Amino acid sequence: MRNVGSFGVLCFCAAIGLAACSSDNPQLMNLQNPGNGPEEFGVLPTKPLETPPSYTSLPTPTPGGTNRVDPTPRADAIAALGGNAARARPATGDLVNYTTRFGTTSNIRGQLAAEDLEWRKKNQGRVLYRAFGVPQYFEAYEKMSLDQYQELQRWRRRGIDTPAAPPKPN
Repeated sequence: MRNVGSFGVLCFCAAIGLAACSSDNPQLMNLQNPGNGPEEFGVLPTKPLETPPSYTSLPTPTPGGTNRVDPTPRADAIAALGGNAARARPATGDLVNYTTRFGTTSNIRGQLAAEDLEWRKKNQGRVLYRAFGVPQYFEAYEKMSLDQYQELQRWRRRGIDTPAAPPKPN
């Protein structure tokens, strides 16, 4: 009878060990799409319908044209940040020249992806965490995280007003 119990423990340990084996692309968040449904972050809701002040002032519909309730994420983001979407212009001229004054890396996305893959391989976390799908993202990147409240105090000491910053939780 004792041999059956130790065989079961051995099988359990082997299953845990195999489940926790590393892969070529370590997943730290363990997020998976459970089905073939829509990507909820890729869906933009339409704007609410409004009654115009006068139906006679409405423009003639144009096939394939824009609709007043169509999503406008760029203009909405500009307005949310306090800007005026009608006056916004693309980043050209002085802004681009200033941000690229030290040069640019042509393959920056590929370079960052390779560096991040190497980091994730070195910081895969604990075996049992991987076996049971426990997210390890925040633990792996903790050394790179910014203490937002310490940074907030640094800006306030310099006299920069930060009225929209939330208070530090207790």
